[in-house]
Amino acid sequence: MLDLLKAPIQAVQDFYELTGRAMRNVFRKPHYLDDIKLQMDTIGVGSIPIVLLTGFFSGAVMALQMGRSLQDYGQTGRTGTFVSIILVRELGPVLTAVMVAGRNSSGMASELGSMKVTEQIDAMRALGTDPLQKLVTPRMIATALMLPCLTVIDDFVGMLGGWLIAVYVYALPSLQYWSTTWRALVWNDVAQGLLKPFVFSFAISLIGCFYGLRTKGGTQGVGRATTQAVVVADVVIFVVDLFITKIFVSATSS
Repeated sequence: MLDLLKAPIQAVQDFYELTGRAMRNVFRKPHYLDDIKLQMDTIGVGSIPIVLLTGFFSGAVMALQMGRSLQDYGQTGRTGTFVSIILVRELGPVLTAVMVAGRNSSGMASELGSMKVTEQIDAMRALGTDPLQKLVTPRMIATALMLPCLTVIDDFVGMLGGWLIAVYVYALPSLQYWSTTWRALVWNDVAQGLLKPFVFSFAISLIGCFYGLRTKGGTQGVGRATTQAVVVADVVIFVVDLFITKIFVSATSS
């Protein structure tokens, strides 16, 4: 039994060590600003198409479902209220994080895993370069900066998709939809919608880098590391989302 627990406990310990070193490197030189900009372009700009698609259709589907339910109570005019609250509080941050994890956490794991199995990371150490400072910290910073921005884009595009459904399916006036959409949001919702992706970004970047740096077994190991990174990152996103939501719900109720 103890032998079975050794590997997971060691993995958790190694992950916390990597996280601590990556955080500490934020305040140490060199900062590799060019690498940060490159990762911001790859993670942020490169993820915009998939965020636009998922955001638009998720908002449209939500408006279809909510509008249909609200019709039974004669409250179709409140469709925008439910769409905005659900998008900003939950669906926008979580869906964006899952999409970015599927695209970038796997990419980080495969990229660093390929470098690991071809001994490029060992070569960096031999040349006196800290691999965490060069490879992990720029990805962590870039993800933390870009994921909240992508979430804002997802929220707005989702509201736009909900607007099209509300106007052309349920014949709701545009002014009524947008006014109820903005009035439904309070600062607590905005804070929750921006804090979640910021926290999720660390899970996405650090888990991807962690599995990439511990890759073993050649090209097959790279494939395993990529799969593990995506699965673990998605699970952590949902777990962390539960705790953050619980904190905000408790703060609001008190």
